[in-house]
Formats: sequence, C-alpha cells, structure tokens
Amino acid sequence: MKTKRIVIKVGTSTLTHESGKLNLERIEQLVRVISNIKNMGHEVILVSSGAIGVGAGKVGLKEKPDSVRMKQALAAIGQASLVSIYDKIFKEYGYSTGQVLLTKFILDEETRYNSARRAFDAMISFGVVPIVNENDVISTYEIEFGDNDTLSATVAELVRADLLIILSDIDGFYDSDPRKDKNAKIIPVVSEISEEIMSCAGAEGSSRGTGGMKTKFVNDNGIDMVLLNGNVPEKIYRVLEGENIGTLFKHKEK
Repeated sequence: MKTKRIVIKVGTSTLTHESGKLNLERIEQLVRVISNIKNMGHEVILVSSGAIGVGAGKVGLKEKPDSVRMKQALAAIGQASLVSIYDKIFKEYGYSTGQVLLTKFILDEETRYNSARRAFDAMISFGVVPIVNENDVISTYEIEFGDNDTLSATVAELVRADLLIILSDIDGFYDSDPRKDKNAKIIPVVSEISEEIMSCAGAEGSSRGTGGMKTKFVNDNGIDMVLLNGNVPEKIYRVLEGENIGTLFKHKEK
C-alpha cells in the first residue's frame, strides 16, 4: 500500500490491562512499530485513547465514573502519565513527541482549523510524532467528538492523511457482533456504506467500536481506513505491504 502520511488510532482496551493499569509491553511494541515505520519514510500521527482509564487505575477506581466532572479529573490525572510513557519510549528509538489536545469547537472554525493544520505540519516537518487526544478536561459536553474513532477521522482529514488505521480489540468489521454470534464473519473490504453495512455497524457506542456514521465520514473525505486488532501492533506492517488483513474501508473517489 503506497502511503506517506498515516494516522494510527489506538483504543483504551489495547493500551491497558483489565486493572486499568497501562500495558507497558503493548505500548512498547506499538512505539517500536511506529518508529520503524518512520524509519521507512512514513509520517505518523498517533491518536491515543486511555487517559481516563489510566487515571481511574491511578486513583484505584474499578470502573470509569459516569459524571463529566469525574471523567475530566481522571483525564487530567491519566493524560500526564500516558504521554510521559510514550515520550520516554519514543526517545529510546530516536524520536520526540508532541502532545495535541483537541476540542471540537477548535476544528469548527476555519481560522482555528487552519492553525491546527499548520501546527501539525510543523511538528511533522521536525520528525516529531504528534500524540493526539480529546481535551476531556475542558470539554463542555460528556465527549464532544463521540469517541476517538471520530476524532481520528477528523485528524486524518485535518492533516491530509493517506491512510487511517484504527487499532481495536476485534479483528475487523463483522457482519454481526462476534461477541454474540459465533458464526459472525469479517467483511474484508467495504467499498460503499450501504444500508446493509450500516445495520452491521449497529448503534453508536456498540461493542464493535466503529459506528456507521464514523466509517462514512472517512469514506466521504477521500481517506482509506483499515480496522484491525491492535493486540499485535506488528500487523501494521502487513497493512502497509498491501496484505488483506482486518477490514479495508475504501474511500469514495471525488
């Protein structure tokens, strides 16, 4: 697959153990893969969930709270640890990181949007790996983007990415929920967001992670997206080599 600029989104379940503590081995594997991809000449932007989950683990909560106030506090506690770990490991492979915390209103206005784009371009020109998350601490709504799948699609468009890779806790996009249907099958390629595909996506917030509207967003903005299991970050190499792994959502030609 011929790509130059890649956005990689990784979810909380990939980054943490069930205890909420960081899965340091997984993070190290992901950072090593991203660093090697950069060594190959690619540009990578990382959209990383996990701040609230890490924050919950640090203060000893067994489950994430429901209130916005508590989520904001946990995001502040967890984000510092998350970025610190990323920065430490990336430095071991010769790369620096830049933290980018976005809110939806920043991207809804043209001047701010273009300013954010220029900032990303500058970081990338320095060889830095931008690490992006929603700024949950100051968000006025529970989660403004809906989740980081939507944020990653927004960032992919913002930075004019060639490819968006979403690392999930499942192997791809299924024709039914694999957690409930043992006969569920992966759909290897989605070229059109039909009503049938939308029905497979399920409701927003379903256990399969990527909702139909998010997928349509990526398709309508000229960016291919691959959904695959993030438990083995080395699978990213296979995507870039053009192997049919996970589910490829083909963009619409304009």
